[in-house]
Amino acid sequence: MSLRAGGKFGSMQSRSATRPHVVLSAAMSADGYIDDATSRRLILSGPADLDQVDELRAVSDAILVGAQTVRIDNPSLLVKSVIRRDQRRAEGRPASPLKVTMTTSGEIDPQQRFFTEVVGKIPVVYVPTARAANLGKLLPATVVGATGTESGALDLRWILADLVARGVGRLLVEGGATVLAQFMKAGLADELRLAVAPVVVADAAAPRLLAGGQLQVRMQLAEVAQVGDMAVLRYLPSNADAPAHSDPTR
Repeated sequence: MSLRAGGKFGSMQSRSATRPHVVLSAAMSADGYIDDATSRRLILSGPADLDQVDELRAVSDAILVGAQTVRIDNPSLLVKSVIRRDQRRAEGRPASPLKVTMTTSGEIDPQQRFFTEVVGKIPVVYVPTARAANLGKLLPATVVGATGTESGALDLRWILADLVARGVGRLLVEGGATVLAQFMKAGLADELRLAVAPVVVADAAAPRLLAGGQLQVRMQLAEVAQVGDMAVLRYLPSNADAPAHSDPTR
């Protein structure tokens, strides 16, 4: 059973003026891993799940991934379906959402598909303020300093407020593990779409779903669906900083 993004899994939600509605999207093995420990990437999602994620992209204003995901996975983050691209154009939007990443090191290759395969606005890269000027000369992107101190820590709330100012009402966060954990820990995730593959990894050296320190969040299970051979769970984190509301006009 595959649910359309306009249904409950992709219900059109919006935020207040302070931040977008944030949807986290991830796939994991049945025992909680997002990859194995080999140098070859483990593909967990099947065609049906990938198609549903494409629908989620199509109803989003922006897609955010961490710089490590850009470096390792080299994703294009584009809407794949021609029909969905055409629908977005008919609505007066670019064929694919704005691409966004965050990096504290500034180590990111301008030849990655994140930068070279672009539809609509050029990507936005958030970096420590001290690195913004130099990195802005190297990347084909809008580079924005997102810290007010010398610590180098990026301010997620500031980033989300800046995305609202750029017209982003719905943000899809696709990883990686550290970025997903940061949004959960900060109470900035409104939904978690978790696709569980019928695969067991059982390797302590492999990366798990969330990373980057202790995190304990109780979530409400809002929906369960079978998508191809995968179970897709929709959770509502209990620590989200404000309730979401429907926007049926979007």
